[in-house]
Amino acid sequence: MARTGDRPDSRSRRELVEFYLLDHRTVVGKGIDIGLLLLNVAFVGIFVLETYPVGREIRGVLWTMEVAIALVFLVEYVLRLYGAPNRLAEFINGYTMVDLVSILPTLAVLVLPLSVGALNIGFLRVIRIVRVLRFYRFTKDRDFFFGTVSDNTLRAMKLLLTVLVLLSASAGLFYSVEHSTNPAVSTFGDAFYYTVVTLSTVGFGDILPTTQAGRWVTVGSILAAIIVIPRQASKIVREWATREKVNVTCPDCGLSSHDPDASHCKACGHVIYQEIESTA
Repeated sequence: MARTGDRPDSRSRRELVEFYLLDHRTVVGKGIDIGLLLLNVAFVGIFVLETYPVGREIRGVLWTMEVAIALVFLVEYVLRLYGAPNRLAEFINGYTMVDLVSILPTLAVLVLPLSVGALNIGFLRVIRIVRVLRFYRFTKDRDFFFGTVSDNTLRAMKLLLTVLVLLSASAGLFYSVEHSTNPAVSTFGDAFYYTVVTLSTVGFGDILPTTQAGRWVTVGSILAAIIVIPRQASKIVREWATREKVNVTCPDCGLSSHDPDASHCKACGHVIYQEIESTA
C-alpha cells in the first residue's frame, strides 16, 4: 500500500517513484497497476502460445513482443530498487526476485551469443513460467485499482490465485521435462490437462510421465497441492467461523474469541466483561 501523508508533488524523485509503484488511488498509480497486470498476462500468454505449432512470422512477432515486455519489466525492476527505502531488502524480496528471474531467459538471448532456440529448452522454460508467481504482488493488501475489498474476499482471491499458480507452474514444469520425449505432451495445453486431472485425483491415464523428472514433477505438484491449498482454504473457513465473534480475552484461561452476548467464558466458565454500546 502506498504511504499516505505528504502530497505526491512534495516528495523527492525517489519517493515519487516508490509512491506511484505502490499507489492504487491516483490516475497514474491505477494506470501503472493495470498496465503491469495486462503485461504480466501477455508475458505468460506468449510462453503458452510458443508451445504450439505456429508459423515463423507469428513466432517472430511473439518474440518481439516478449522482448519488449521483458524490457518494460526490467525498467520496472530497476525503478523498484531505485525507489525502495531499503534497496537490499527490496532486492531479496521474493516478489522482486521472481520479477528478475522470470525475464532472465529473454534478456540472456539479447546479451549472450546464443540462438533463441537454444535458450527455449529445459530449465529456461521453467524459469519463464515462474512469472505467474508475480500475480501475488497484486494481492499484498486489500487496495486495488478498482477499490478496496474485504479481508474475506482477499483471502478467496488468494486461494483462487494459489490454485491457478500451482496448476500453471506445475504444467510448465511438466511440459519442460516431458515434451521432447513424450508424444502425448506436445503443447502446454496437454501438460495443463494432465496437471488438472492428476491434482484432482481423477487420473484418466491417457497421459503418463515417461521421464524420471516428469515423475518427480508430478510428485512435487501433488505434495504442494496437499500442503498449500488446504492452508489457504483453512484461512477462509477460519474467517467465516470467527467473523461473528468478538475479541474479548478470558482473564482465567486466555480464550480470546467469544459470542457478542457472552457473559461467561465458554471454555472455563469464568465471568468475562464486554463493552456493549447502548442503543438508548
